[in-house]
Amino acid sequence: MMISSVLPGRRRASAGGVLGTLPLLVPGLVAVSLLPQAGAVRAETPLVPISVDSAPDMTCPLDSGSLDKRQIAAQALVGASDTARLLAGQPGVAVATGGGLSGLPIVHGLADDRLRTTVGGVPITSACPNHMNPALSYIAPSASGHLNVVAGITPVSAGGDSIGGTVAADPEDPVFAAPDEQVALHGRISTTFRSVNRQIGTSGAASAATDAIAIGYDGSWTRARESHDGAGDRIAASRFETQSHNGVFSVRGDAGQLTIRGGHQITPYEGFPNARMDLTGNTSNYLNARYTGDYGWGRLDALAYWQNARHAMDFLSGRNTTGHMPMNTNGTDAGYSLKAEIPLSHEDLLRLGNEYHGYRLSDWWPPISGVPHGMMSPYPFINLNEATRRQFGSFAEWEHRWDARWTSLLGVRNDVITMNTGAASGYSDNMMAGYAADAAAFNSQSHGKTDVNEDLTATVRYEASAISTGELGIARKTRAPNLYERYAWSTGNMAASMIGWFGNGTEYVGNLHLKPETANTVSISSGWHDTARADWSITVTPYYTYVQDYISADPVRGTSTPGISLLQFANHDAQLFGFDLAGSKALIRNSRFGDLDVDGTVGWVKGMRTDGGGRLYRMQPLNALLSLRHSLGSWNTTAEVRMVNDKSVVNPVQNEQTTPGFAIVNWRTSYSLGPVTVAAGIDNLLNKQYYDPNGGAYVSYWRATNTRAPMGPLPGAGRSFNAGVSVAF
Repeated sequence: MMISSVLPGRRRASAGGVLGTLPLLVPGLVAVSLLPQAGAVRAETPLVPISVDSAPDMTCPLDSGSLDKRQIAAQALVGASDTARLLAGQPGVAVATGGGLSGLPIVHGLADDRLRTTVGGVPITSACPNHMNPALSYIAPSASGHLNVVAGITPVSAGGDSIGGTVAADPEDPVFAAPDEQVALHGRISTTFRSVNRQIGTSGAASAATDAIAIGYDGSWTRARESHDGAGDRIAASRFETQSHNGVFSVRGDAGQLTIRGGHQITPYEGFPNARMDLTGNTSNYLNARYTGDYGWGRLDALAYWQNARHAMDFLSGRNTTGHMPMNTNGTDAGYSLKAEIPLSHEDLLRLGNEYHGYRLSDWWPPISGVPHGMMSPYPFINLNEATRRQFGSFAEWEHRWDARWTSLLGVRNDVITMNTGAASGYSDNMMAGYAADAAAFNSQSHGKTDVNEDLTATVRYEASAISTGELGIARKTRAPNLYERYAWSTGNMAASMIGWFGNGTEYVGNLHLKPETANTVSISSGWHDTARADWSITVTPYYTYVQDYISADPVRGTSTPGISLLQFANHDAQLFGFDLAGSKALIRNSRFGDLDVDGTVGWVKGMRTDGGGRLYRMQPLNALLSLRHSLGSWNTTAEVRMVNDKSVVNPVQNEQTTPGFAIVNWRTSYSLGPVTVAAGIDNLLNKQYYDPNGGAYVSYWRATNTRAPMGPLPGAGRSFNAGVSVAF
């Protein structure tokens, strides 16, 4: 069954303000207006339970992982600042280094826009040519209630316009008063410290609720100086500061539950040691409303959202630059999601959905006076002129339980993506700079693009015995290019060096003729566990993906920077294959000495172009994370070792760095005494000097030393003594 899609109307967005946002907001406002009517229908309809004979949750494949609030809080209390970094121990997941707040998850070798990443159910687009403000940078670890990663076959109900996995970060759910309470009051306040970068932070939350209404606030502030590597040397351009404020109002009753969230985040600066620029300002505001309700026919989940980010880039001090190069962006996400879950019988469950995601982006670089030959004056550089990207998607998903052992999930999805942008222009008409020729060539072509994506996923799970489960999945997933991949237009070395989210210092130009990526994936998961699923478990998942029209990069010409070429985004077929291994074992259960458990993950992925063009960028060498966990009453301790093999085969076209193998040890412990929790930890216990294969190139050091040698790999952080205190009330 396919739900037909209707193309949203093409209307130009203005440079800013409420009127400019209306074309993105109208569908969401319509969805919100329907919620009271839905509640009225529910009040007249008897409730029936939604169950498919206790079938397993097929929307959560075996090759997936999650972190609950307790696990997240344990790392937040010892100073974790980057929510993406919390996912590094999940099966199939690695993290590409950004700033101290802006890591990019990599799932099975696919990263960034190739993943479906949501915060509170909202897909957030990075409003930056360097992707310095990705989705997970908008939720602090202390505000996260649950993190989930689907590394395997992603169901169509989890979203479209992506070819990799799904990453979902959700804030804490509102807490209502118990039936015997008139008003429930809750709160917490925490403070943290990390020595490697003299990071200090504080966070707090407070809520008040009856059994029908809940209101709450969550806020945080963090500041860090420059970090240091294992040799004690400063990591240039690695400092950051951020604060966030979030409010929630929720009401529930017989008609369901309506939750409204809004917030404000300010990041005044964030250094990016593997980029040519730094973040010098990011201000974001958001508002969303979500309604869930149970009806006689099933369950309804409706979401409407709006988020705006105003972002600025320039050079932080220490990059050995004599001037400035301000770059500004203004991006707005707005849309809605309507999902219905309908039990057709005891064996059949149908999910239907319709979604709209509108995005508008303006990217301009103010002129710089005093620069000779008109290279950066007298006009603003118009990189993206009110560019728009609109996605309208529909899906149908059927879950069926054939018998006590066999369960299947079949889904189809259609996404229509329209893109457009206005005329581009450079700093000047100076022929030496080349802006005029590039802009004229770009402006002479049609910018409007429409991509129609068709997705199909099919999964079957077999409960072979009380201790064994198998799962086979196949998928066809499609992603349309992002705005910069299509519309970055200048071939000038300076302008092109400002485009790129790969942490490699390379220069990129867009391609108006790019085709969408289509990934064809097959994965097989096998899991074994004890009958009670409490003592031991092991899951292994090999996978293979063939990507038609994978968006890679082709050299255009050399540059004055050693090892760097001007690259243009281009389509090439590619293949990726690898495996995930995850396991756990309860070692000791003792009332006097406590419980001792061990768990771990192992992963490896290889990717290459099929035309002989070499390796894909950001493929993961063999790596493992092993953790030993001890708990005794209110005392919890974790010791872990992360091991990564050397990366000797790389993508030199994109300036990918070779890195030696390494092993680092981390340790943390916490003790709770009533409402007070005290935590301590040591990262990189042995002060190992290492280079993460996802760290990219050390661009800030290369710039600061003004060397003519090629860029080297970015070093990892050295030993850090961490501490935190939290008080709940």
